[in-house]
Amino acid sequence: MSSMQSQPSQADNNAPHIGTLPSGALGTIADVEGVTVGHCTLAEGALQTGVTVIRPHADDPFVDKVPAAVSVINGFGKSVGLVQIDELGTLETPIALTNTFGVAAVAQAQIRAAINANPGIGREWPTVNPLVFECNDGYLNDIQALAIGEQHFNDAYAAAGTKVASGSVGAGRGMSCFDLKGGIGTASRVVSVAGREYVVGALALANFGRLPMLVVDGHPVGRILAERAAKAKADADATKPEQGSIIMIVATDAPLDARQLKRLSLRAAAGLARTGSVYGHGSGDIALAFSTAYTVPHLAQYIALPPLVADQCMDPLFRACADSVEQAILDALWSAQSVTGRDGHRRLSLRESVPDLAHLLKQSP
Repeated sequence: MSSMQSQPSQADNNAPHIGTLPSGALGTIADVEGVTVGHCTLAEGALQTGVTVIRPHADDPFVDKVPAAVSVINGFGKSVGLVQIDELGTLETPIALTNTFGVAAVAQAQIRAAINANPGIGREWPTVNPLVFECNDGYLNDIQALAIGEQHFNDAYAAAGTKVASGSVGAGRGMSCFDLKGGIGTASRVVSVAGREYVVGALALANFGRLPMLVVDGHPVGRILAERAAKAKADADATKPEQGSIIMIVATDAPLDARQLKRLSLRAAAGLARTGSVYGHGSGDIALAFSTAYTVPHLAQYIALPPLVADQCMDPLFRACADSVEQAILDALWSAQSVTGRDGHRRLSLRESVPDLAHLLKQSP
């Protein structure tokens, strides 16, 4: 069953608000003007997976590229397209998220879509750089079934809009986070920089962490839950390796170049660390940041840049990045629905696991 049904967004799930910066009107990455998100979800029996697509603007991203940069915090991952972004500092396809074994199919779908829109690609023009990020959803999803195909990318692309669903949806359908149900999370923050207001938005594909490590707005919730659960030692053993991955996409309308976006993307690690992650050996932790403030025309000989934010004025953007990434991870946990998948494996949502979560947050030190 392929579905594009929505789930709650961060604005609806009552997760604690991180920090003091205000959210945008939607409380999602779509608060950055022009950015849209679409999901295609596969949810039937052992197939619990999907594709999520982020469009940086409504036009053709190959013709009108946007500045971007990537930070690899821990490189246990199989994403495609990062090398060229690191070299050239631009996006030229939508950003796609899926499971590890779906990367090739989604990359091919991106290539076909780009060729259909621009028949000169690979002939008179250079080839296109597909950009696909991944996490391993093999605990809940039969990843060996290779269920993801080109149509799933196309469906997610077609569904892209400003109403961003989060939780057990799209690429997040089969993901786990802190031994609970993880998935897609999103958030935004509004900041003032040198007298002008800008938005920083984040979208996370959260698939990492062990329960005892979970920290919620500074509260050691995971440790308390692990102690309370009184499960088998293996379930609450904090020494068991942290495995999984997280992909963090950061968008802003602040005028930044690729070098500055690299600096911004690195601050996603601060938000990730606050939730309890130590970027374990087996975790692929990758952050990409892009700006919608201007585009880079494919055929340009010279590029006219707007006045860029000075480096010494970037601290509010760094803070907004860290806060929005942390908020997006909490959004994934708060919004997720419990899922049963491959071989009867089940991940309970945070809210189903802890009905008294609000009380616990008030009581924890």
